[in-house]
Amino acid sequence: MESLTQCASADVDAFYAERSASQCAPGDILVLSVDAKGIVMRPEALRGATKKAAEDASPKLQGRLSRGEKRGRKRMAEIGAVYDMVPIPRSPADVMASKDDEQVKGPEAHHKWLTASALEDVAPVIGDVFDEAERRDPEHLRTWVALVDGNQHQIDCIEAQALGRKIDVTIIIDLIHVLEYLWTAAWCFFNEGDPRAEAWVRTRALAILEGGARDVAAGIRRRASSEGLKASDRKGADTCAKYLTNKADYLDYPTALAGGWPIATGIIEGACRHIVKDRFDVTGARWSFNGAEAILKLRVVRSNGDFDDYWRFHLLREHERVHLTFRTSRVRYAPPLPS
Repeated sequence: MESLTQCASADVDAFYAERSASQCAPGDILVLSVDAKGIVMRPEALRGATKKAAEDASPKLQGRLSRGEKRGRKRMAEIGAVYDMVPIPRSPADVMASKDDEQVKGPEAHHKWLTASALEDVAPVIGDVFDEAERRDPEHLRTWVALVDGNQHQIDCIEAQALGRKIDVTIIIDLIHVLEYLWTAAWCFFNEGDPRAEAWVRTRALAILEGGARDVAAGIRRRASSEGLKASDRKGADTCAKYLTNKADYLDYPTALAGGWPIATGIIEGACRHIVKDRFDVTGARWSFNGAEAILKLRVVRSNGDFDDYWRFHLLREHERVHLTFRTSRVRYAPPLPS
């Protein structure tokens, strides 16, 4: 079964390299997004750093992990997505609307395409994402937006690809990740469960959506200092403030909302769940290099809605490999001449 699965996925890259571009309206936004999800691997399939960390680990307890300890069994699968969106302008109040407010429908993705790999690092996967985006917009006439969760290596790889291809790509950090940092800071100032914390987070989220990330960071630091919090008690506040300051260039939500761009990574987060977690996290599973890569490729093809077309393509390629190559390379038998 492992061999059959690996053979079945052998032509996925060639299939996507040969297909034609999908149709979209000229004004549609072209969105790129990347993320990663861990897969529990067999020991020999771990990357070098993870394998060494697992070998060097000295857990405090034999039966379970203590706080902060990791088993060192996972290899990150890199997931990439490209999709089109009809721009829908919104305001900060629309984004942070409560359940009692009138809801404004945000932009919806269409022509979604996914790619994934457990063997490749993030840079080659982002290269594949840019290849797909350029297939859709070879002349670079559309607005390109890259959605990330703040991982600096991902940002660096996206910027390198954009620079090398001479493409103007605006990178936006997912608002949901920003909100999590705000909540971490909130618990430095409020007891857990205090309803005032929710109002505090909402006020600062609105300020960030209006372009005031650095001002919010400064205000968080001032409050932590004015309340005389110890270094350990203000750690969450300082972490949030540092994050907002360092990532401020990628928090240009006023431009994104005015242009009708997406500001959340729900598409790629969902892909990490249904491509990786739902299949690879079965109890007791340990994956090999080739087995994980084959399943990832087949799940991506199925999620893209291309499996039937891919299977016809794959069978044709198999026929060429098995029969046509054999026929053209076979040497005819010539009986020896009589003496």
